[in-house]
Amino acid sequence: MKIGLPKEIKNNENRVALPPAGVYELVQDGHEVYVETGAGLGSTFADEAYRAVGATIVTVDDVWAVDMVLKVKEPLPEEYPRLHEGLILFTYFHVAANNELAEALMAAKVTAIAYENVQLDDSTLPLLSPMSEIAGRMSVQLGAQFLEKIYGGKGILLSGVPGVRQGRVTIIGGGVAGENAAKVAVGLGAQVTILDVSIPRLQTLDRQFAGQVQTLYSNRLNIETALKTTDLAIGAVLLPGQKAPRLVTTDMVKNMPEKSVIVDIAIDQGGIFETVDKVTTHDDPTYIREDVIHYAVANMPGAVPQTATIALSIATLPFAKELASNPEKALRSNQALARGVITYDGQFTLKEAAQDLSLPYVALTELI
Repeated sequence: MKIGLPKEIKNNENRVALPPAGVYELVQDGHEVYVETGAGLGSTFADEAYRAVGATIVTVDDVWAVDMVLKVKEPLPEEYPRLHEGLILFTYFHVAANNELAEALMAAKVTAIAYENVQLDDSTLPLLSPMSEIAGRMSVQLGAQFLEKIYGGKGILLSGVPGVRQGRVTIIGGGVAGENAAKVAVGLGAQVTILDVSIPRLQTLDRQFAGQVQTLYSNRLNIETALKTTDLAIGAVLLPGQKAPRLVTTDMVKNMPEKSVIVDIAIDQGGIFETVDKVTTHDDPTYIREDVIHYAVANMPGAVPQTATIALSIATLPFAKELASNPEKALRSNQALARGVITYDGQFTLKEAAQDLSLPYVALTELI
């Protein structure tokens, strides 16, 4: 199979789908791998490193003229003309909040497989987890920065010092991202509250942190009460394949302390804060709403590409190898991969997002 690795064009997206070690695996399996000039530079992988393992360095036009493209982020509108019938596109899509992208994939008759929707039988998301871990940990690091006065914040040190209170961190969502946010916040010495709707998950977190975090059932009153005194609020709710629920109202944000900080990790699925009304970039990451600093960058791990590229490729490569070997067989036999398919032969196959996007849904089993 001919496989392409394009250079990411999203703002400050420095990751690449595979490092040279991953490309080597595909080449050894007998595939032809084409890497766009400079695709790996953001992650410190030079073109020569890819050539050394058997890849061919090509232009942007040639890297898309293949059987399967491996990416990191969803195609942007300027890339839509490069989509073509029969192409397998394996990347993050977060399509539930992007009707334009869904329609472009359908029109081009692309087989689009979303990393974030590949789901094992135990409901875990193996290709989303590594980036959720990174985004969760980064959310506290970034929140701490924007709480500094020089960045417009209230001037709070999350750890506090003897005689001065700790900073208060509220994490809405206790999944992988929320858990990892809590790890860093606790490590910094902050006072941490995690809210989630799953009592078993809260029990697990309570045991894991051994009383170092407060766990609360996530309902409107508890969210509102926690936010009234928080310094840093982190949105970490995920509904696989669906648009994120708007759990935090504008009135709740109005009642947050002045110059507190919101980091909405769920922004690539639409965000959970009503006041998060636009996606930001690493170049211009924040804006003010209701006297609260909002951070809404949709590709947070792109800022730490050396870590993120390798972590992502470790998870994605086994699935990519299976797809490259025999795509139809892989989708028939590997239910985890099949759950990741969002479009196939012009049909929208992601049931969870069909209603959000007002699109007709066809089960993948009817198409393969």
